[in-house]
Amino acid sequence: MNTTLAKMMDHTVLKPETTRATIEKFCSEAREHGFASVCINPCHVKYAYELLRDSGVKVCTVVGFPLGASTTDVKAFETKNAVDNGAQEIDMVINIGALKDKRYEYVLEDIEAVVKAAGKVIVKVIIETSALSDEEKVIACQLAVKAGAAFVKTSTGFGSGGATVEDVTLMKKTVGDKALIKASTGVKTREFVEELIQAGAVRFGTSSGISICSEEQD
Repeated sequence: MNTTLAKMMDHTVLKPETTRATIEKFCSEAREHGFASVCINPCHVKYAYELLRDSGVKVCTVVGFPLGASTTDVKAFETKNAVDNGAQEIDMVINIGALKDKRYEYVLEDIEAVVKAAGKVIVKVIIETSALSDEEKVIACQLAVKAGAAFVKTSTGFGSGGATVEDVTLMKKTVGDKALIKASTGVKTREFVEELIQAGAVRFGTSSGISICSEEQD
């Protein structure tokens, strides 16, 4: 097991049919392998927090997920509720339609409300790259940085595509050292992870973390 890579993995299970037995399994695996976090839906946060207490593995949850189309007040409430239940990282989805409408102030305030509600908890901003033009990706990343987010993230896993080296490269070029990059969706092999690291990613959302970190390198 590559422990350095393991610390870059958000062990992710966001399917709607996820049961407590699955949450227990993912939390156990995350604890065993030393992953950065488990990334789960908000209804499971309190349970996962109890399972992972004192393990060093964080509980990450999603806000405005997967469409990003909740109102700002709802996203802020969802964030505070998740933090109160034990969430230690928040992955929020931007309002994609508002970005495409060029309502940039709305998008900015939407992210800012989540960052404020999260307090000291890390916020990652999912821009859903597969739905955006390159110009829109750049603007989304700039707004996330301006709003005070810690990360920009590629994808929800519910869109039409996932992480690509090209998108991560563009995101890194845009944010520089002002935010970190999380690549998610379609991250299944060590080779792809290494390519994404070279492009600028430092965190990965995947359910394949065990196999990725266990792969032998030539």
